[in-house]
Amino acid sequence: MTTQRLQFLRRGQTVALNNVPPDRTLLQVLREDLGSTGTKEGCGEGDCGACTVVLGEARDGKVRYSAVNSCIRLAHSIDGMALWTVEDLTADPLIQPTGDAPPACAAGLHPAQEAMVQCHGSQCGFCTPGFVMSLFGMYQQHIAPTVHGGCAAPPAGSSPPITRERAQEELSGNLCRCTGYRPILDAAQQMAALPPRVVNEATLLSKLELLGQSKRALPADFASNPPYLAPTSLPALLAARAAHPQAQVVAGCTDVGLWVTKQHRQYDRILDVTRATELRQVQQDAQHITIGAAVTLTDAFAVLVAQWPQLHRFASRFAGLPVRNSGTLGGNVANGSPIGDSMPLLIALRARVVLASVRGERQLPLEDLYTGYRQNVMAPDELLVRIVVPRPEVTASEPPGRPKAASAPQPCEARAPSPAGGSEPCAAGSMGANILQAYKISKRFDDDISAVCLVIHLDIEAGTVRRASLGAGGVAAIPARARQTEAALTGQPWTAETVARAAQVLQGEFTPISDMRASGDYRRTVLGSLLQRFWLESQGQAVVSVENFRLQEAV
Repeated sequence: MTTQRLQFLRRGQTVALNNVPPDRTLLQVLREDLGSTGTKEGCGEGDCGACTVVLGEARDGKVRYSAVNSCIRLAHSIDGMALWTVEDLTADPLIQPTGDAPPACAAGLHPAQEAMVQCHGSQCGFCTPGFVMSLFGMYQQHIAPTVHGGCAAPPAGSSPPITRERAQEELSGNLCRCTGYRPILDAAQQMAALPPRVVNEATLLSKLELLGQSKRALPADFASNPPYLAPTSLPALLAARAAHPQAQVVAGCTDVGLWVTKQHRQYDRILDVTRATELRQVQQDAQHITIGAAVTLTDAFAVLVAQWPQLHRFASRFAGLPVRNSGTLGGNVANGSPIGDSMPLLIALRARVVLASVRGERQLPLEDLYTGYRQNVMAPDELLVRIVVPRPEVTASEPPGRPKAASAPQPCEARAPSPAGGSEPCAAGSMGANILQAYKISKRFDDDISAVCLVIHLDIEAGTVRRASLGAGGVAAIPARARQTEAALTGQPWTAETVARAAQVLQGEFTPISDMRASGDYRRTVLGSLLQRFWLESQGQAVVSVENFRLQEAV
């Protein structure tokens, strides 16, 4: 094996490991090579969160903290980053009390650990290290930036840095069979009231820079042909792809990682796309949002939610936060799983993908990328490098150059039945509307795979559907565009009768299979029901669902 060194920071010191196989997971390195057994192995597929660790990466002069699943994260992917495990929270000299904190703040556990103790958030304890690390990631992201010294809790009346809703969303990738979650959610909110201990980012950034310099200073023949390739520019990445077309391409490894842990596949050479600068960028103009293929799902969804706020709940239900922090939008699209949630959304948003090789680039509608189950049109030397999402069209009533923000389905005014006995077109569409909604149906609300995913995007003008785009998942061998249903809607008045006819078309457009998640008949029925639900919501009718249900705790 060609010598290839893996280096990362832990407890303020550089950890250097030689001859780490390209397909070795981070969890294997921690438990088997470094003896750090505090990080647990549960499901081995990124669902339970017992293996959660936190990574720190220098970005734009700051440290970006991400809780990730170490069981499916390839070890070489953290090269040049900082790493924290549950053992490190009281052993890392860079995690320090604030400057003017009294001496009592310097002793004891990290606030993430102490809050779990005080709130009785651990019972059997197996899942606790993962929860603690997710809490540590939340602490550094949301609480540490607000700490300016001392041990005092946030001022009375101020907005808490971690709300109950935020805690529920960001802990959705950690499963517990004992506590019922309430005490763990309590702990998430309790952290801000405890004596602060934060990472010394100035020192950490300096050490990360020195680590980067040491890597650049390696001899020219050191790992000249490494088994784990991670080019830092797009031209170098495409050249590596052309030179090694048989290498396994990875990004966040949230699916390939399962091939390693569950199917016991072995890979002699890996091509990691996440280090190429061009693929990590998001570019926006008045007409488009262009998302690099290596942008994480967390960051990609944040950009899309900023344009379409109604997508927030849908985005937060895509796996759990550790998976979204590792997985990339381009990786999800290129993988082409028929139950991947991002593709129906992007199809409905009329997105296009850019494929590139050393021969040049080409662009095509996202739905045309797939030719069969996990098969696509990419040549052996091609990679998916960008996803281009058009913004909603500008209307005459808005300033030129300013994109119109798409709204959630808005209520229409009540109208008397028409002389023909049907309902009149939607009054809200009389001045034009761009409405979008995404639906995910699964057995478990959080951290689960869709049985059916349906995203509906309509342009309505003068009460008539001028354009319809529907993306569906879980109902065919590929992520699919519901072209027949789009045709049944386009040019028709936005009425209950139109929706009823289109729902019948949608139910007959696909022939879904029956599996452990749902039967084919159930999936067909749900497709029609979701279109009916979309219509009701567009009329202002409140729909009771788990998504908008809020349980008030008894006091």
